[in-house]
Amino acid sequence: MSDKATVIVQQVRSPRGRTQDQRATLQGLGLGKINRVRELEDTPAVRGMINKVAHLVKVVE
Repeated sequence: MSDKATVIVQQVRSPRGRTQDQRATLQGLGLGKINRVRELEDTPAVRGMINKVAHLVKVVE
């Protein structure tokens, strides 16, 4: 593992019926299907994206 802090994000709800910008945010996080998991660098930009779609994802760690 690298020295950089990471955050693990899992999609738990569907983007169906959500706005286009919320869908684009999920794509930017590397998500798009339920139960997909990504390990991302813990930066303010990534945290902001997670907050924007907090109702669709959960932070695993």
